[in-house]
Amino acid sequence: MARRVGTIARGIRAPLVKAGDDVISIVMDSIGKACKEEGFSLRDKDVIGITESFVARTQGNYATIYDIAHDLSAKMSGQEIAVLFPILSRNRFYLILKGIALTGKTVHLFLNYPNDEVGNPLMDRNVMYERGINPYNDLLSEHDYRSIEGLSIRHPFTSVDYVELYKGVFPEGRVHIYFSNDPRIALKYCKEILVANIHERAWTKKILRQAGASNVLGLDDLLTKPINGSGYNPEYGLLGSNMASGEKLKLFPHDCEQICAEIQRRIREEYGVDVEVLVYGDGAFKDPKTGIWELADPVVSPGFTKGLIGTPNELKLKYLIDSELDRGKSNAVEDAVLGRILQKKRGISTDKEESLGTTPRMYTDLIGSLCDLVSGSGDKGTPIVLVQGYFDDYTKEW
Repeated sequence: MARRVGTIARGIRAPLVKAGDDVISIVMDSIGKACKEEGFSLRDKDVIGITESFVARTQGNYATIYDIAHDLSAKMSGQEIAVLFPILSRNRFYLILKGIALTGKTVHLFLNYPNDEVGNPLMDRNVMYERGINPYNDLLSEHDYRSIEGLSIRHPFTSVDYVELYKGVFPEGRVHIYFSNDPRIALKYCKEILVANIHERAWTKKILRQAGASNVLGLDDLLTKPINGSGYNPEYGLLGSNMASGEKLKLFPHDCEQICAEIQRRIREEYGVDVEVLVYGDGAFKDPKTGIWELADPVVSPGFTKGLIGTPNELKLKYLIDSELDRGKSNAVEDAVLGRILQKKRGISTDKEESLGTTPRMYTDLIGSLCDLVSGSGDKGTPIVLVQGYFDDYTKEW
């Protein structure tokens, strides 16, 4: 008999955690209690997702704005630096900027326009177009920006004037704000550059080095090691960090693959099933109305088990159905569709048309985004998500 339910994603309640708690034991205990009390069981190819903040908190992976200032001062010796293309976020960048200000350096801050890297608007593109502003070539000063007639300078969701917010971090005269999309412009002001964008950071660094910058670092190059006992992330540094308090940030967790592998091993040992495990952060999806991306982390998943490597190899079910109907085989559609899926599973090649429209995204991005939507970022209290049936297809039986 065919399985009557496909993919299920359950948010799993877990206790509030603090630094030093055993995240692996807590995940095991939370999953076990949920199975027992809610009447379901684990199966092969289930996926257990754990939100990155849950892991980071148990690791005590925190740093202060003073740690940021210490590390930046050690790695950039000049009295002036340029900071390029941060996103507009009180949660993601405001405290980092406070740490930069503590170095005492004069900062030339360059902001993307009309939007930041993840879609937060600084300028209405209609107003920009009507005023003849070219975002590919034009460099605007703060005065130029505020002089644009008809421009709304407040964020549509938060009502924050981010230019004023970021400027207010610094003493008078210690920050100069510009609007540009060409990283090379910064070299007219200084040769030491801190690249603050996320997904385009490698490209931005490359352009600057080729253009003659003397010292180029990214946010991923800061806090890669502990500073005076602080938290750290060897791969992503400050990327993926969030505000934890007025002067403290929670960093992206480290050693995630080891954690995932150990949970997988213990699930196999205790329940006799082979599951996959991932740590997830922001989902990779875009708000269709505002154009703002959710993904302000450097990756959706900073760690996962090996079975989540790769992309789906799926057939387009509605294409197969319509193709069979076009051939006049309405009575044999189900057998034909089942046959094509079984052929694919046996490694027999399929027509390219049969997979058109099945987006080749990474499993970690797809499942991590699903987990992020289920757990949310508020007060649901479900930092663990159990996904079942994700790897099933139409032929799956009990």
